[in-house]
Amino acid sequence: MTAATIAHEGHHDDHALALYREVADIRLLGFVLFLISDCVLFSSFIFAYIYMRDAAPVWPPTGVGLPDANLAAVNSIILFGSGATMHFAMENWKHGTEIKFRRWMVATIVLGALFLTGQGWEYTHINATWWGSTFGAAFFTLTGMHGFHVFCGIIFLIVLLNQTLSGVYNKKQYFGLVAGTLYWHFVDVIWVFLFFLFYVW
Repeated sequence: MTAATIAHEGHHDDHALALYREVADIRLLGFVLFLISDCVLFSSFIFAYIYMRDAAPVWPPTGVGLPDANLAAVNSIILFGSGATMHFAMENWKHGTEIKFRRWMVATIVLGALFLTGQGWEYTHINATWWGSTFGAAFFTLTGMHGFHVFCGIIFLIVLLNQTLSGVYNKKQYFGLVAGTLYWHFVDVIWVFLFFLFYVW
C-alpha cells in the first residue's frame, strides 16, 4: 500500500467521521424533540390527575385502597439502580471496555425487567380498578403508560446490545447508545414524579 493510498483512505475516514457527527447532531435534536413530546404527554395526564384530586371531596374515593408505598420504594430503588448501571455501561463503552459495557447493559435490562415484575405484582394486589374510580383510572393509566415505556426501553436496549455484538458501533460512532441512555434516564425521571404523586402526596 502506497503512501498516497494511505493518505487517501485517511482523508476518506475523516470525511466519513465528520459526516457522521453532522448527522448525529441532527438525530440527537430529533430524539430530544421526541422526548420533549413525551414529556408533554405525561404532563397532560399528570395535570389532569392533580385537577381531579383537587376537585374531589375525598381522596382516594371511598372503598379504594392506596398502592403499597413500601413495594413502590423497593421498585424505585431497582429502577434508579438501572439508571446507574446504564450510566456505567455508557462510560465503559466510551473507554473501550466492551466486556464491562455488556455486563452493565445486561444488568440494566435485568433491573428493568424486575421493575416491571414488581409493577405487575402491584397491579394484581391493589384494591382499585381502572374502571372503578377516578383514582384507579389515573393510577393505572399513568403507571401503565410509564411501564409501557420501560418495556419499550428494554426492547431498545436489547437491540442496542445485539448491535454492539454485530459491530455496528465503535468508540467514535455510537449515537444509538447515546439515544438509549437518554431514553432510559427519561423513564427514571418520569418515575420520580409518579412516585411522588401516587405514593408520597
